Amino acid sequence: MASVTNRPIRMCVRLLLTLIGAAAFCGPVPAGATALRINESMCHAVSDFDVSDGEVETLRFACVGSPTYYQQRSLWLRTDLRQMGIARGSVALMVHNSRFDRLAVAFAYADGGVRWQQVHQGDYGLHWRTGGQIVFEAPERPAPLIAVTMRFDRLASHELVRAHILSREQSSMQSAGMAAAVGAALTLLLVSGIYGLSLAIAVRRQYLAWQAAWAAAMLLWGGLWSQVHLGLFPSLAGTVSAQICTFLACLAIALATASAVTALDRSGVSRRWRMLTLGLGLCIGLAGIPLALIRSGDIGRWADLLGLVILGDLAAVAICLVWGWRHGSAEARDFAAAWGLPMAVLAFINLVDVEDGFWGGGSKLVVLVAATWQALWLVAAATRRVTHLRIERDQARVAEAQAQELARRDPLTGLPNRRGFIESVTPLLDRAQSDQLPAALFVIDIDRFKSINDVYGHDAGDVVLCRIARRIARWEGPICTVARLGGEEFGLLAIGMEGIALDRFAENIRRKIAACDHSEILGERVVTASVGVAEVRPACDFQRLYKIADDALYEAKRAGRNQVVLQRHAGAGPAPDVPDRQSKFSRPRRPVDI
Repeated sequence: MASVTNRPIRMCVRLLLTLIGAAAFCGPVPAGATALRINESMCHAVSDFDVSDGEVETLRFACVGSPTYYQQRSLWLRTDLRQMGIARGSVALMVHNSRFDRLAVAFAYADGGVRWQQVHQGDYGLHWRTGGQIVFEAPERPAPLIAVTMRFDRLASHELVRAHILSREQSSMQSAGMAAAVGAALTLLLVSGIYGLSLAIAVRRQYLAWQAAWAAAMLLWGGLWSQVHLGLFPSLAGTVSAQICTFLACLAIALATASAVTALDRSGVSRRWRMLTLGLGLCIGLAGIPLALIRSGDIGRWADLLGLVILGDLAAVAICLVWGWRHGSAEARDFAAAWGLPMAVLAFINLVDVEDGFWGGGSKLVVLVAATWQALWLVAAATRRVTHLRIERDQARVAEAQAQELARRDPLTGLPNRRGFIESVTPLLDRAQSDQLPAALFVIDIDRFKSINDVYGHDAGDVVLCRIARRIARWEGPICTVARLGGEEFGLLAIGMEGIALDRFAENIRRKIAACDHSEILGERVVTASVGVAEVRPACDFQRLYKIADDALYEAKRAGRNQVVLQRHAGAGPAPDVPDRQSKFSRPRRPVDI
């Protein structure tokens, strides 16, 4: 069972390792790509909205300082490609999606020609690419390309602008690689989320439900950030998607914190510390609401402040996990392994700027890969734990069944004991009553068994009982069940047998028992048995049958032992004091084996 369960997990882990390898292969910056930054390779200018795109040459661009008061105006960013050593026409500008109303791009050529391309909120057209990128390809012209100008209307923050100049071939390769990496990550998040939710419902563990909710939030965030949703909902292009992504990112951190904290309920971690950690996660989730709505102001400062709170939340979760681990919590070990990579990634991207790396995906792609790792690891750990619990449960059920079976069996002879006999005769009697069949109970008692124990010892007596039990067990069948009722007394119940056949069967039992060979332990001594038989038509309850058979056995003992006494009664009414009919015999004229 465990191997079957772990097979899909191993496949998912292999896919994740392939994804991580692809992200590592991407490298920090694509080969041949040039990052564009304000005051390094881009100059800036600010204008009102009524300035047309064609008036770009009338603007005064500054190459030092930071642009101001542009959130409700137009921000112009210009790059001179001649100073950068790029003078080819077959280039592409790749811009990371950000919060703006409109983006217009001008490609200027040495012969004075200018070609404009634009996108605006709600419509990226054919310029959008998977991985949160917008691509503008410079038209092919005889004249060399000398400059690229970008105009942002109502840009939320210039610090959010990430742009690269690269060749068309590199742009196509990067877009294809990004699509493959993002697609693999989102697929794994979807699978782990669905599986985690089903697992949470099956085992009823709260932290697994929080984990499934976190996977769903990361799946939505990854889909919106990577712009995969634009294939179905192109009207969500731009600011709306960016705002939702901000909220989902904060919500995902809150859900992940809740998952870790609730998993440590029984780990020995202080409740006060767990509540503090949960409070930090809740603050981050709530902070995502106003942060997502900000369109102006210093977004970078608020982002930096939120980054500090996130680092504090990660530290608090790490302390909880270490605390729980030291107290032997298996959940803490699982979460520590799962959170290790995401914690390191979040801490790293809050301390180091990696936005220009990883094929333009930057920190977003790294976070998506780390989230996929966390989701798969926790699902695998939960599956392994559930599998072990299921195995232990099955083993407990087997042990319980064996214990119940032992409780129904006589430990010496292996036959059912009185309890097991009653449980087995009940369905037979019910069947006989429903089909109006007769039922016969045989009570067999070994004659003078106490003297065997006294003369030959209890070990010899046990051997005699076992041999007789093996003989009686041969009559076990669909319409007959046997048992050791206690001491030297055995029981046998048969349905559907009456008249002369029953007489012969009873005598055959007596003869077969007397024919058992005990010469190895008893010498020439013959062991006989007395048999009391109760026949009732139609069948009645076991207590009434047993009373009649016990009375018949008493008659057989009083008549000199080694006898069969059979009493027949009608099924209705209580057992009478005087039997309807009693037959007593010691040797039939023609014994018949049945």
